[in-house]
Amino acid sequence: MAKEHRSSKWTFIFYKESAPVDYLEILEELHVPFVLSPWHDKDINRQTGEYKKAHKHGAFFFDSLKSYKQVSELIKEKLNGPSHVEIVQSPKGLFNYFTHAENKEKTQYDVNDIEVGCGFNLDKFLVEVNSEDFINEVVDIITQKDFTEFEELVLYARNNQKQLLNFIVDRTFFFAKYLDSRRCNPLRKKVKVEKDE
Repeated sequence: MAKEHRSSKWTFIFYKESAPVDYLEILEELHVPFVLSPWHDKDINRQTGEYKKAHKHGAFFFDSLKSYKQVSELIKEKLNGPSHVEIVQSPKGLFNYFTHAENKEKTQYDVNDIEVGCGFNLDKFLVEVNSEDFINEVVDIITQKDFTEFEELVLYARNNQKQLLNFIVDRTFFFAKYLDSRRCNPLRKKVKVEKDE
């Protein structure tokens, strides 16, 4: 990767043995939303069979574009971490790497040990990176509850699954259209009439 590339999302690594004890407070003082993996303290080096040094993977979500050099110096200076940083290519891939969710051969880390700061909304992030799963879940809810009105869906999410509420609001057009098509589907009306008889 050319080091002159700029991005608003950068990923980095730092090691437990060299990181400041108060790394969370230091990151908070930067006023940049961030997310950190659990401590990866059970990763095995495939070549030696030994444990790798305990480390955390992290990502910054800046409001503006930053250069490789800017982010690299920040990590070196604030966290005593390696100078190598990378542009986040896939937030979903990054999140899966944090916990090894997609690689069952590696040690699995607990999503509850992920750390965030400076306004990073982990719930919203989880919904976004798993949007396909959430779309399927909402469609299943609509079908199982036999909803035909957007209001029914919104009230259900607000009362039962708040995490889904923002997702539904962000995708209002899709879900409103889907509910309209359910309400106006002539085949559905015919089936409903037959059931009522």
